[in-house]
Amino acid sequence: MASARQLTKLALFGKPIKSSLSPSIHRMFADQFDLNISYELKETDAEGFPAALKDFHLGGGVGCNVTLPLKHEAWLLAGRSSKQANQAQAANTLVYEAPSGWMAHTTDGEGLVTDLIVNHGIGLAGKRLLILGAGGAAASVLGSLVEGGPASVTLVNRDVVRARALAERFGAGHGISVINWERLQLESGFDLVINATSLGHKGQVPALKSSLFAPGSVCYDLNYHKASEPLKQCCEDMNQPYIDGLGMLVEQAAASFKIWTGKKPDSRVVINAHRSEAN
Repeated sequence: MASARQLTKLALFGKPIKSSLSPSIHRMFADQFDLNISYELKETDAEGFPAALKDFHLGGGVGCNVTLPLKHEAWLLAGRSSKQANQAQAANTLVYEAPSGWMAHTTDGEGLVTDLIVNHGIGLAGKRLLILGAGGAAASVLGSLVEGGPASVTLVNRDVVRARALAERFGAGHGISVINWERLQLESGFDLVINATSLGHKGQVPALKSSLFAPGSVCYDLNYHKASEPLKQCCEDMNQPYIDGLGMLVEQAAASFKIWTGKKPDSRVVINAHRSEAN
């Protein structure tokens, strides 16, 4: 467990990561407890990741975050993994635990659900959920979403075989169904629509229509800052309530921070600070 008298060496692995907010977020967390941490950016591709991770640990590194395109590789490299990481087949958080080595976690789902429930007062129980996309982002949050007890979860993806494979990891009884984008045009009345696609990074938006949203529903975008702007504008044009993923980013980081240090930071002040900077 970290203390103010010892340096806790942390890092983020991925590519590209130069504009990541993670160093700022974790330093703000550390300041809340007067902890001495370093949080470095380690840019690497999948081929170089195993060696870079080994060098990081040999240099005293005890914990790290992992982002695209390395989350699946992080899960494969870990000696042990949490249930959520095994379901997602991906990890965004590693912590070194002797003698077994790296332990893999995924805190993305916890971050999303915390942002929804604690920060926005949006519960999941009995709700109809629509998840746009069935790639790594969707896989990382699906487990936490189904644990919230929704009435149903619908995955929409161009590759329905891939989406079905994701749904099958969670077994029967979770009410997960799979459709393609063409079938989506026949659907309506969802209580929570979650964008887990990367279209915003290309300045694009998913094909949405106002009838997809039930009265009082919310569209939640896992993207934030510039990548969230296209969907935000689309929702504004439909007069549809919208939430970006900045809160999820900070909340998943807070969950990682607690894994590494045993301390739970105040996330709201960090969310507000980074939202103010973005504006």
